[in-house]
Amino acid sequence: MTGRSGITVKKYVNFSEWYTQVISKAGLADYSPVKGSIVVRPYGYEIWNIIKNVLDTKLKETGHQDGFMPILIPESFLSKEKNHFEGFTPEVFWVTKAGTTELSERLALRPTSETIVYALFSKWIESYRDLPMKINFWNSALRAEIKNTKPFIRNSEFLWQEGHTAHVSEKDAEAEVSLILDIYQGIIEDYLAISAIAGSKSEREKFVGAVYTFTLESLMPDGKALQVATSHNLGQNFSKPFEIRYLNENNELSYVWQTSWGVSWRLIGAIVMMHGDDKGLLLPPQIAPVQTVIVPIFRDDHAEVVKSRAHEIGDELRKAGIRVLVDDREEYTSGWKFNEWELKGIPLRINLGPRDIKEAQVELVRRDNMQKLKTSRLSVVDFVSRILAEIQENLLSRTKEFLKQNITMVDSFEAFKSIIGNGGFISAPWCGDQSCEEQVKQETGADLRVIPFQEGDGIGTKFEACFCCERKAAKVAIFARAY
Repeated sequence: MTGRSGITVKKYVNFSEWYTQVISKAGLADYSPVKGSIVVRPYGYEIWNIIKNVLDTKLKETGHQDGFMPILIPESFLSKEKNHFEGFTPEVFWVTKAGTTELSERLALRPTSETIVYALFSKWIESYRDLPMKINFWNSALRAEIKNTKPFIRNSEFLWQEGHTAHVSEKDAEAEVSLILDIYQGIIEDYLAISAIAGSKSEREKFVGAVYTFTLESLMPDGKALQVATSHNLGQNFSKPFEIRYLNENNELSYVWQTSWGVSWRLIGAIVMMHGDDKGLLLPPQIAPVQTVIVPIFRDDHAEVVKSRAHEIGDELRKAGIRVLVDDREEYTSGWKFNEWELKGIPLRINLGPRDIKEAQVELVRRDNMQKLKTSRLSVVDFVSRILAEIQENLLSRTKEFLKQNITMVDSFEAFKSIIGNGGFISAPWCGDQSCEEQVKQETGADLRVIPFQEGDGIGTKFEACFCCERKAAKVAIFARAY
């Protein structure tokens, strides 16, 4: 992924190539020499840092603490929870040597940390006074994804956070699972400006080793589903094999109840897909490293005055908490800078020239709709703050409308098969039997993505019969082809 020219393909003509070009040319990431891996460049990493800081703050506000876990996990740890181990075996990278010496036990490069965390929980938890234990880890994970990879969406190594908690009661663990999903949904909607359907995974699609999995599912512009967050109730499925017990208030030994949950840098990929356009990246103001760029427009005789005023405005915006950059480079033309910042998705641009200074005004250009606006020099801080809020709201409104318009309700498998090739979410009455789910997968390539918590509002309501087998329907389910 190289080159600094503009995007050369249209988003809806060749979505995959468009996405790759945006990732590269906007300076988010590049391919690494190892197949399936990427190098995240500073601009892309700063977006991740902003998301990370927002989430980390919210987790700390709810009593979670950060920790660190090593990347190497003994095979014996993984095999303690049989279902979990078997679920991840095809994706695990193994270390078998230390230098030239064969290891007595294979070591897995962490696909996820449940097993090593819980081996340590069994040491750290002794009494009910130690509970709840709520730890979050910001780290990388490795899974053997070397086919059909996509930057930020599907890679062999990726950055994420994974939370692990232990509780006194089943009720407390269930409350934790819901709390985390609510936090995720708030961030994904309020910061990333992406609409998602909240619900549960089916028994077939839940996290291996979980009692149940809650999920947030988004729909990308190419019609494919993208899982953007998950929160798992692990019950006592790990506490029993790992002997995570505590002395309760009656001095009796009890097993803890557990949860795990996570989001990854896949969120960056979702932002690119959802909001980008034929000009390149388009960032929601809340997570943009630069929310406003100021471009001084000048000739030699006006250079110092215009640049000075641009920095003056920049300082005022910065003091108001707005992330701002003044692009006063002289080696590039104003037009080149306009294209550069549009490609990088800066939400708002301020153009400032000698005439603007003379008339005590500034010109602004919104990246979401390319609308040009003007405001007085004295009101620029309040005006910029208001426009950034409007852009954020507009982007979320767009994705909500897109999602609503791309959910189709069906009541038969024939109808399902006739439209699945068009992409989008398909809402259908389902009996709850895994055999129907598997038949859908085999015949159409679609998965059951989510069983929504709420019906109606475009998602649909229960029909009498399952769309696949025509037995009594138990619930409404959302199906789609997915990344």
